[in-house]
Amino acid sequence: MPLKDLTPASFEEILNTRFQLQAGEGNTLDLELFQVARLEEHGGPRRQPFSVLFRGPRNVVLPQAIYRVEHERLGAMEIFLVPIGPDGQGMRYEAVFN
Repeated sequence: MPLKDLTPASFEEILNTRFQLQAGEGNTLDLELFQVARLEEHGGPRRQPFSVLFRGPRNVVLPQAIYRVEHERLGAMEIFLVPIGPDGQGMRYEAVFN
C-alpha cells in the first residue's frame, strides 16, 4: 500500500500485531504496533496527520532512519522511525504521517 493512502484507520485495524523490520545485512526485527494517535487536524486537502508507536526488543536500539517494514495485511513499506525510549516492555519507536 502506498504511504499516501495510509490513514489512522489503516493502523487502528491492526493494533497489537507484528511488523517485520529489515535491519540490514539480512537481519530482521519484530516490532509490535501498540498505539495510533490522531494529531491535530489541519485545513486543506491533505490527510489527517497521525503517528504510530511500535515496540521492539529492549536490548536493541535502532538509530532513527528509514526502514523497510512488512505486515501481512499492509504489505511492505519504507517508513522513518525514531527511537523514543524504552518502557517496561521494550524499546519504543515512532513514525509520523502527515
